[in-house]
Amino acid sequence: MSQMIQGEIRKNIAVGVTITSLIFAVPVYIPLFSVLCPLFIPLPILFYRLKLGRKSGAFVPVLSAAVMITLAGGLSPGIAIFAELMLAGFLLGELSETKLSVEKTVMYVWIAVLLTGGLGLTVYGQISGNGIHTFLSDITKIFDDILTGLKEDREISAEKILVMSEFLRQTREILLIIKPVLPGMAASSILFVIWANLLMARPIMRNRGLTYPDFGPLNLWKVPEFMVWGVIGCGFMLMVPDRFLKISGLNGLIILMTVYFFGGIAVISFYFEKKRFPPALRIFLYSLIALQVVLQFLVIALGFFDLWLDFRKIKSET
Repeated sequence: MSQMIQGEIRKNIAVGVTITSLIFAVPVYIPLFSVLCPLFIPLPILFYRLKLGRKSGAFVPVLSAAVMITLAGGLSPGIAIFAELMLAGFLLGELSETKLSVEKTVMYVWIAVLLTGGLGLTVYGQISGNGIHTFLSDITKIFDDILTGLKEDREISAEKILVMSEFLRQTREILLIIKPVLPGMAASSILFVIWANLLMARPIMRNRGLTYPDFGPLNLWKVPEFMVWGVIGCGFMLMVPDRFLKISGLNGLIILMTVYFFGGIAVISFYFEKKRFPPALRIFLYSLIALQVVLQFLVIALGFFDLWLDFRKIKSET
């Protein structure tokens, strides 16, 4: 009986490692999916942590990391990103067995990932001598070298050179513009991945009969009121002449906008359910929000003003 259980555990570990490694491998060989695939990395780690327990479940991210390093031919910043996402999945599994609120669950995992990621980036920079600023500088230099090479290549038509040069120039300028806000963008991206996996995991766990915390109807979730002071503080920092404070305030606003985006999506989800929108229409509208920046800002505004306007009339019912 014990051997059968051990065999079943090994089989589950192998399946978990295979799924996680495939999610990693797809964007390596199909760059088109490089943005979408990392979103799903924490999910199998979370699933097998809850299914197999702490000790056996820990084999899935560890062995998956070994497979990733082998596929990538060694350690790299990309491997580190995927390792942090696997850590997020494992920690979500750990905290799912507690009675923490959804806010504390997400916040604790987010802080842990940021701290370990920051430490790893610092150590990597010390060992390799290439910090994030050096990395970005190298990329912009590569663009300059490519532009020079294009102009010297006589086999490429002048029209193609002009188009490619313009594309590279714009990409280089975008990189230089977003360089100061990369910390905020990275932190908000991690926050989004954690929240998304928390939502995606619930129906999967229930379908497989696994214990998963009942956070209640998340379409009734509201952004905590005290966070408005963070918005006010970051806005004030933007008006201060000091460059460091301006950049810090901008990075803070990017993170807070992500939180208010969650609040806005909760409001939209509430009315989708209330009006009984068909699933196909919901998917279409959510996809539209994901693709349209203007709609994303409207969702953020919805989450922000919900503090005062109480769109779902939650306060009047309590």
